[in-house]
Amino acid sequence: MEIICNQNELNNAIQLVNKAVSSRPTHPILANILLTADQGTNKISLTGFDLNLGIQTSFDGTVTNSGAITIPSKLLSEIVNKLPSETPVSLEVDDNSESILIRSDRGSFNIKGIPSDDYPNLPFVESGTSLNIDPSSFLKSLKSTIFASSNDDSKQLLTGVNFTFKQNYLESASTDGHRLAVALIGNEEFNENKDNSLFNEGNLSVTIPTRSLREIEKLVSLKSSEKSIKLFYDKGQVVFISSNQIITTRTLEGTYPNYSQLIPDNFSKIFNFNTKRLIDALERIAVLADQQSNVVKIKLDDKDSASISADAQDIGNANETIPVSYSGENFDIAFNVRYLLEGLRVISSENVLLKCNLSTTPAVFVPEDNLNSFTYLVMPVQVRS
Repeated sequence: MEIICNQNELNNAIQLVNKAVSSRPTHPILANILLTADQGTNKISLTGFDLNLGIQTSFDGTVTNSGAITIPSKLLSEIVNKLPSETPVSLEVDDNSESILIRSDRGSFNIKGIPSDDYPNLPFVESGTSLNIDPSSFLKSLKSTIFASSNDDSKQLLTGVNFTFKQNYLESASTDGHRLAVALIGNEEFNENKDNSLFNEGNLSVTIPTRSLREIEKLVSLKSSEKSIKLFYDKGQVVFISSNQIITTRTLEGTYPNYSQLIPDNFSKIFNFNTKRLIDALERIAVLADQQSNVVKIKLDDKDSASISADAQDIGNANETIPVSYSGENFDIAFNVRYLLEGLRVISSENVLLKCNLSTTPAVFVPEDNLNSFTYLVMPVQVRS
């Protein structure tokens, strides 16, 4: 195999697929990147695959001889990253010794590869369900919920985001047991799937691991100007395909919790805050709250203002008053300030509604201008008087 390509393009491709290379491989070849080159199309393709997450990307170069080889990921990344930017880089593989010669105008490196025969194939979905998804809709849905997924591996199903693809919209949800984020985003692309019986048989629901979604988010961000990205799903595997990139990931198996029943139907108290003023106040109060318990108290004993406070024992306390629109009796409630800030930051509307019943039952934040598009449920913190 013999190729010549641009250093910048090769480096970008390596950094992308590196995210799917195992840091603790069960087999030496899984610490490698698969590089393939096609003389007929002059396409160079790189693949990383840790048996859960797979990323493949391709770009144009000059291919003198077709072939494939796997190269140690860390070594290749460090070498190419340090080569002069935008200069031509050539790779030659000795098929007899699996030796790889990397050359630039500054010098050369000779490293040992492993034959590509034992490299696992990326799972491709040959049957099952295929959908066109609108990149910007999917990205919005992902960003609105990914932050609330769990980091606890013992709650395996909660370490991902659940996506339900419905006739004209996409619903995403994540929870860690303390809070729940649900987003409803319109997706007109689904109307193009006239040949797909998916929506006659019921909605497609998949739970994708957060780790995989972080990489899918980067891919979709780069493709947000494209009209659609293809999604394939079958037997616990999801594949995203755009013009020159493929990401494949296993899904989290099991039935995702019925989160809709966690959201109360009615609320006796509704408070209307300016979103930015509430976030700014919470960020300032968080300086003290973070010192100890992360707890922030919201006290409503005036119809036009709310008092936000934090008390860090033996360190100090903080208090700030912000405007609120509310008609009702005095009310106190406390939350983990980090949970509040993470949910509020994905709300784009000017005003946000805080809906609750008691200081001990779930509270819900929703954007005022689009009440059904995003729901953020948070469990209050019990505070001793």
